Amino acid sequence: MHAWPASEVPALPGKGRDLRIHDTATGGRITLDPGPVARIYVCGITPYDATHMGHAATYNAFDLVQRVWLDTKRQVHYVQNVTDVDDPLLERAVRDGHDWTELAERETALFREDMTALRMLPPEHYIGAVEAIPGIVPLVERLLDAGAAYELDGDVYFSVESDPHFGEVSHLDAEAMRLLSAERGGDPKRPGKKNPLDPMLWMSARDGEPSWDGATLGRGRPGWHIECVAIALDHLGMGFDVQGGGSDLVFPHHEMGASHAQALTGEHPFARAYVHAGMVALDGEKMSKSKGNLVFVSALRRDGVDPAAIRLALLGHHYRADWEWTDQVLADAVERLARWRAAVSRPDGLPADALVEEVREALADDLDTPAALAAVDRWAAAQSAAGGTDEGAPGLVSRTVDALLGVAL
Repeated sequence: MHAWPASEVPALPGKGRDLRIHDTATGGRITLDPGPVARIYVCGITPYDATHMGHAATYNAFDLVQRVWLDTKRQVHYVQNVTDVDDPLLERAVRDGHDWTELAERETALFREDMTALRMLPPEHYIGAVEAIPGIVPLVERLLDAGAAYELDGDVYFSVESDPHFGEVSHLDAEAMRLLSAERGGDPKRPGKKNPLDPMLWMSARDGEPSWDGATLGRGRPGWHIECVAIALDHLGMGFDVQGGGSDLVFPHHEMGASHAQALTGEHPFARAYVHAGMVALDGEKMSKSKGNLVFVSALRRDGVDPAAIRLALLGHHYRADWEWTDQVLADAVERLARWRAAVSRPDGLPADALVEEVREALADDLDTPAALAAVDRWAAAQSAAGGTDEGAPGLVSRTVDALLGVAL
């Protein structure tokens, strides 16, 4: 599976700062100090609908992580999956009378278009669950052989008790885990499971549903969590720098994925930092495909909204905050974009070297985009009021906003 084209990231004078970021597992900020190549895995879409603002906010956050790393002169090894076979996708295909593969391909293509328009840096490896199945099957077999998994009526489940570190990502109690498991694709009430929280690794073939050869597992398809584990281990290995996604993935997805990997390898941790973006709401409720309360990036683009304004609307909120999308949020972003473009369109301006460092410092401080935007606002206001004589300043501001914030002025 191919990703989308990369926009050029301008080089800035000097060097960026190491990123201090909130780690869900420890509950506090840690300083990320990758080697020459920083490694990040971000969980991708289940492609049964177009990219909504909640998706865009999540991928914007991890695009910023990459940009901060690139500014420190590191390379970035970014991996993202596509869950191109799963119950929600199959259910939507049946509901709408579509072939599930065509639905997945169409929505994945639209996602690529949205990411390109928003200038999100593409992953080096963009892997679908279906193409990962040959690598998933041996992992499930290994977990069975190690006693970390068991069969139940032809399905294979992971035993959460096989990982002594289970629970160290989310720090939830058992009751909270059971409730979230039931809400987010688990089956805690299924009879015969060793532990209600045990997640499925391999689902045996069901009538009318797609299935693949699972060698000793029989025909079937993979569970959600083992998909990401197989892809991450194959392309990044254990102990990569950041596992990213929305806050709704903390449990069960990231908790279970960590335990799968740790049981497979005997190593800990799966990722050095677990980083999660907040949820975007509409009309008082979290945007979700199940509720249908969505604002789509593609619909805004069709209505003529500049993708740079959409991105500025996202940047106006701290990535970890839960916030609400409104018409005013977009209007404010459109107005900010116009002010910034007017400020950099002048042939000369106020010196901007200090601004570059302000933006760097704000982003290094747990991706504080509101502070970064405020810094650019101050420069633009002063530029509008008085201007200056530095011929290189407008260009430097444009390159800074593009390189670090992903907004083309």
